[in-house]
Amino acid sequence: MTLRTVLTSVLASLALASPAHRSKPVAFFLAGDSTTAIQSTGGGGWGSGFLATLRSPAYGVNKGHNGATTVSFVDGGDWAQVLDLVKNATAKYDVYVSIQFGHNDQKPAKNITMPQFKANLQNLAQDVQDLGATPLLLTSLARRNFNGTLLKQDLADVVPATREAAAAAHVTLIDLNAASRAYVQAIGSANADKYNLVEGDRTHLNAHGSEVFGRIVADLILKAERGRGLGRWIVRNGTLSALIREGVYA
Repeated sequence: MTLRTVLTSVLASLALASPAHRSKPVAFFLAGDSTTAIQSTGGGGWGSGFLATLRSPAYGVNKGHNGATTVSFVDGGDWAQVLDLVKNATAKYDVYVSIQFGHNDQKPAKNITMPQFKANLQNLAQDVQDLGATPLLLTSLARRNFNGTLLKQDLADVVPATREAAAAAHVTLIDLNAASRAYVQAIGSANADKYNLVEGDRTHLNAHGSEVFGRIVADLILKAERGRGLGRWIVRNGTLSALIREGVYA
């Protein structure tokens, strides 16, 4: 028996013993406040636009809840629903859970300190990891409020707190605030207002705004999680991504 024959036989045996790994499709479950939630009266964020980028059999569920904080989302049962979705999907899907809070946590009436906010985010991330899924901590979607030609930074407390929570928990940070601020600043106040859910609402997004900012989230996730094969499941839109990258209204 020649060496070539032996090697061929061994390689064939290994192939039978260890079939080629095929990555599972992804499932995304979105946890957050109204800036993640589906478009409705008083709420609407990037979530629906992001989920529209997924290629079947990948899928997602938007559990964003208008008015939610890191406390109310848990106490009201929304988080338990997210964890149930994770438990039911991990066998067949590579599961990701996006976690984006802050818009309501920062309100004085909620009585949530920044140390508490950070601890809450870390606990949510740990819950996801305990179930074998991947948490993504997102900094808050930028509000589109300008002072003259300059975009205000009115999330200056919760954004760094989210970054610190991601670092402490050793989980992926998706810096949506930085990316959305850069884009909104580039296109200016008048163009940014075209994404308002209703006139004067510079926090929530209409359907087109959800598409654009959902694209921002998709591109950030693709970059942050490169090497995990997400390009197979998140459909790219080169034209829209280029406009966003160049700071041109889309």
